[in-house]
Amino acid sequence: MRFGFALPQVGSAAEPEALVMVAKRAEDLGFDSLWVLDRILWPLNPRAPYPLGDGSLPVQYKSVLDPLETLTFAAAHTDRIALGTGVLNLPWYNPVLLARRLTTLDILSGGRLGVGFGIGWSPDEYEAVGVTWHERGKRADESIKAIKKIWTTDPVEFQGKYYRIPKSFIGPKPFQKPHPPIYMAAFTGSAMKRVATEANGWLPVGIALSSVGEMFEGIKRMAKDAGRDPSALELIVGAGLEIHKTPIRKDRVDFTGTLEQIAEDMTTARELGAAEIVINAQFSPGVETVKDLLARMEDLWRIAKRA
Repeated sequence: MRFGFALPQVGSAAEPEALVMVAKRAEDLGFDSLWVLDRILWPLNPRAPYPLGDGSLPVQYKSVLDPLETLTFAAAHTDRIALGTGVLNLPWYNPVLLARRLTTLDILSGGRLGVGFGIGWSPDEYEAVGVTWHERGKRADESIKAIKKIWTTDPVEFQGKYYRIPKSFIGPKPFQKPHPPIYMAAFTGSAMKRVATEANGWLPVGIALSSVGEMFEGIKRMAKDAGRDPSALELIVGAGLEIHKTPIRKDRVDFTGTLEQIAEDMTTARELGAAEIVINAQFSPGVETVKDLLARMEDLWRIAKRA
């Protein structure tokens, strides 16, 4: 099982020096990948609750570095560690421009990119980017098809409801062939079908481990029905951590509690068939500086090796 670590991309710790320190230390320790998220604003009067915790949007989201520029910067300061988006909210982006940005990152990093896509949860963010909220799923379906065409064919031609590409040569193509692996966040039936038919794996975020196994089996059944090899699909588990000094005994959320409790959750994820766990310690209590984050990284790497 692989282990990824989220870069310090949000809040006061999101600075160039911190990014370099975390990226280099993660690579030196043996982590397999570095990850970023995708947030664009912190609404004062949100129209939808944050889908994790008590529904309150973390204050760190008031300041967020762009995900792809952050990964590109990290790529330039590392040599082998993989790079992942967890996740880009696909309907926010023009697929032609996004495909070019992702291709560039894959080439400049020597083929280290893995792309996580989602559709988001915030109507406020959709309003800010000028995209209709109720059509986000259909836009995502069309966008992923357009991006795959750009990545794998020449000349490229695409005619859809939302996006059109005149018959053209679009290059270069990604370093990885046929394209970087695609992971999708999903929890609804239609979104899980998108994983089954279009993705290389599932990246559940905020879904209890007790539900992940059954849901992943459902995705694999849909993949088989679509004529795909279900065993080729990877499970990438997102782990938003809260490290506490004393055990949480009642109503404990996965990947919260003592290091021992978090280690048990890592073992559970392995038993469910997870190919990778993506650790995000930016929001853990007591993490205010890059030194705090590096200390958490060291602790988490020690227990990860035992999971």
